[in-house]
Amino acid sequence: MNDGAHPDVVFLHGAWVGPSCWSSFRRHFEARGLRTIAPAWPHDDRPVEALRASPDPALAGVGVKEIVDHYESILRTLPNKPLLVGHSFGGLFVQMLLDRGLGSGGVAIDSAPPRGVMPTPMAVRAGAGVLFSWRGWKRVLRISPESFAWGFTHELDAAAQARAYEEHVIPTPGRPFFQAAFAPLISTTAVRFDNAARAPLFLVAGERDRTVPAAMNRANFAKYQRHAALRDKTDFREFAGRSHWIIAEPGWEEVADASLAWARGRGLLPSASTPGASVSTTA
Repeated sequence: MNDGAHPDVVFLHGAWVGPSCWSSFRRHFEARGLRTIAPAWPHDDRPVEALRASPDPALAGVGVKEIVDHYESILRTLPNKPLLVGHSFGGLFVQMLLDRGLGSGGVAIDSAPPRGVMPTPMAVRAGAGVLFSWRGWKRVLRISPESFAWGFTHELDAAAQARAYEEHVIPTPGRPFFQAAFAPLISTTAVRFDNAARAPLFLVAGERDRTVPAAMNRANFAKYQRHAALRDKTDFREFAGRSHWIIAEPGWEEVADASLAWARGRGLLPSASTPGASVSTTA
């Protein structure tokens, strides 16, 4: 069912992991008759084991603009506008790509904040390891199993945490973290919260997320709600008991079905061959 030339859905991953984090979501969407792709960040298009063993030195120079431009170059080659689904930094990229007029709509799950959404103390703690790394803005960095467990998978047992780390975690550039942290001073992560031409957006939050706490996603939603033209184009839902690993921890199916139901309700996807669950998008 996967057709890279004519995808219905494009999945965008965040930091510390690659496209494999979307494996379950992609199978779930494809079982419902949809075609999906999950492109890697620039210089990251290799298996997890290879990336972990020898990350490309060029990755050190990759920031938010380079990643979003990379995704834009892919999307502009497609004959149709697909639904964009992103997690963490991928959620920020979804918002930025929609702001550029790309995608039929977007789902931003535990989204990193655009400029204007301030980090909470918990989020600052989650990013401290990168922000206090020596010259971290120009290096390829690694995250320890302990830090990944604290920031991503703390709702899993120890064995599942170790499995998630081994299967998905890769080195990542420090630059995007610094660009997000210093967003008030630069425009790299900016979106237009009053862009009336923007396609519909569904913001999803995890109640127990430490990396991007739900309060930040609510603040992100509120930015759009201030503008009448976007109130009817922006929806929000918070899932109880979910961590930042909301896309792969137990119960991920509910999040996937909510995303599908929202997109189908908005008329953003082809008719379902296998109906998805009907899930409310209210907070």
